This record gives sequence, structure tokens and C-alpha cells, in this order.
Amino acid sequence: MAGRSWLNLAPFVLRHPHQPKGTSSWLRFRRFGLGLTLLTAGLLVTTRPAAAMVPFVFVPQPEALEGAGRGIAQAAAKLLRFGQPEDAARLADLTVRLLPNEPIGWVLLAEAELRSNRSEQALKALEKAKRLDPNNPGIWFAEGAVALRNNRPADALALLRRGLQLDNQNAGAHFDLGNAYFMLSQPNEAMASFNKAASLRKNFWEAINNQGLVLFELDRRQEAMDRWRKVLISKPDVAETSLALGSSLFLTNPQQRGEALRLAKNALNEDPNYVKESYQKDQLWGPKLRAAARNLLSQPELKSAVERASANANGSSSRPE
Repeated sequence: MAGRSWLNLAPFVLRHPHQPKGTSSWLRFRRFGLGLTLLTAGLLVTTRPAAAMVPFVFVPQPEALEGAGRGIAQAAAKLLRFGQPEDAARLADLTVRLLPNEPIGWVLLAEAELRSNRSEQALKALEKAKRLDPNNPGIWFAEGAVALRNNRPADALALLRRGLQLDNQNAGAHFDLGNAYFMLSQPNEAMASFNKAASLRKNFWEAINNQGLVLFELDRRQEAMDRWRKVLISKPDVAETSLALGSSLFLTNPQQRGEALRLAKNALNEDPNYVKESYQKDQLWGPKLRAAARNLLSQPELKSAVERASANANGSSSRPE
């Protein structure tokens, strides 16, 4: 049976038990097949077509979108405070998509882009923010910060002054203004701005540190060291302040050589980038302080620390934004 073909079985399959002999089996089968075909065709013609599926898309109300956008903006601001600018930039970008006409989202996006070293994208975000809210001092301050980052202190000065006309109690803006003045070789104006910044924010150690930078270049070394010691009382591990104080001590007081060497080692351990004079200059160290640091770091007791720092330096700043 396994070897029989279906052609040999055809007479048994097609012949009906009561079929008269001589009747064509294929004709009978054909009539039955035709009837089934007509019946099937009738069903296809008379059956009502199924209703088409209509997709349902949920469209949030404007109030819900606004609430979501503001919540995302708050999350982006929190990430910036925690030092996560890349993640903050992604959330801020989502904020401006949800709330394109709200300046806060654009300002957050600009700050996140700036902290991620993407100055061009930061400026584009600030331009949109300024069109939406030209009297927002934070926008002017942010533009000033971008100008400082791009080594344009004169532009930064104009932008920061405009912002301070709108809000004169912003400590960070006065700090940036002091940096702009210092970059423009105007130490007295820089000192006044750092003093103002320190008076507006309690324990503003960056402003106190930079007071020392200005005072040292004005040959007021003892006053500079007093400022740096004040910083190290509350922030004992700040590399910049430690090396600045150590360099000044080594220059002015040979009896404190041991402390100067200890401070230098601590500084290079905390931030090896300070071994490079180019990096010191980027942090607004003047020529006198850089020369003092060069003298200190050339001492044989620091040879191994200097070599280790040189191997580990990468040029990225450890100073908080």
C-alpha cells in the first residue's frame, strides 16, 4: 500500500455506491464541486463585511503636558546640582519639547550644555530663552558664563552687567564679574566683585579663594595667605587653595618649608592637573603665583609627587561649576 500512487486509487474514491455503471465519475464529482463553489460564493457575497478597526490614540490635555514638563524640568535641575550635566541635558531637551514657550527649559538646557562643554549648543538655547523672556537676569548671567568659558571677558562683562541691572543680589554673577575683570587685568574691580560675592553667599569659598589670587598679584601676600587659610578651614582638601598657600609660604617664609611641601603634596594628590602651569593659568592664576608654584614644585622633595601628577594629569577641572 505504501507504494501505490493516488492515480491507482481514483476509481475507488470517485465511484458512488449507487452510481450506475457507465456514469462518469468525474462528472458527478464535478457537479458536487460546482455546487460547493456556488454555495461558498453565495456566502462570500451575502455575508456583511467586518467593521474596520479604528486605532485609538490618547492625547493628553495641555494641563497634563505642562505639569509633566515642569516635573521633568525640576528633575533636570536636580541632576545639575548633583553634577550630572549629560543626563540633565537629556531631560532639559525633553522639557523644551513639551514646553517650547517656557524660558526655564531653555535656560536649563543651556546650563547643562555649558557644563558638558558644548558652548555652541548652550548659546543657541540661550538665544531662544532670551526671545521668550528678555528681562530674565538668569539668561544674561548664563550668556556671560558662556562668554567667560570661550575666553571673551569683555563680552562677559557687558552681559553680566546687564543681568546685574535686573538682579544685583546674585552672588554667582558677581563672582563671574570678578573673573572677567581679573582676566582683563583690572584687579581692583575684580577684588570689589569678589568681595560682593562673598558678602552675598555664606561660605562662598571660591570667591574667597579668588580674593587671594588678586591680592597675591598685588603683592599683598599676607592678606592672600589669610584668605587661603580661611578657605582651608572649611575645605581642607581644595587642591587649588592648598598649592597657592604652599607656594606663597615657600616664597615668603623659609621656616615654614615643611608645611609648604606638605600642602603641595596634598594638592597634587587631590588634583594632579595643578602640576601644569598651563592649567594654573586656565584657573586664573597670575604670573607671580605661577612663578612661586614653579619654584616650589622644583624642589627635590617633591620630585616623585610631581612625576606621579604629570603622569595622571588630564586637564579637566576639579573646581565645581
